[in-house]
Amino acid sequence: MLAVESNNVIDIRLRRIATGAVNAAEETRLMMSEKVDAALEAGSMLMSGGKPAEVIDFYRKSVAANLARLA
Repeated sequence: MLAVESNNVIDIRLRRIATGAVNAAEETRLMMSEKVDAALEAGSMLMSGGKPAEVIDFYRKSVAANLARLA
């Protein structure tokens, strides 16, 4: 499920950048900062004993927030 959801976000984001609907540099900066922040949070979750399923749920919430923002 996460793979499909994240591909939807990638598709929408790239289409918006390609058509000029968003500032490409700002959207790219935001995308990269979101990825770094999410990776750090996921790493923390795992190192503190979190379960992989909890990390997947965390990523799904992040992807859903991105989808809501981009839609």
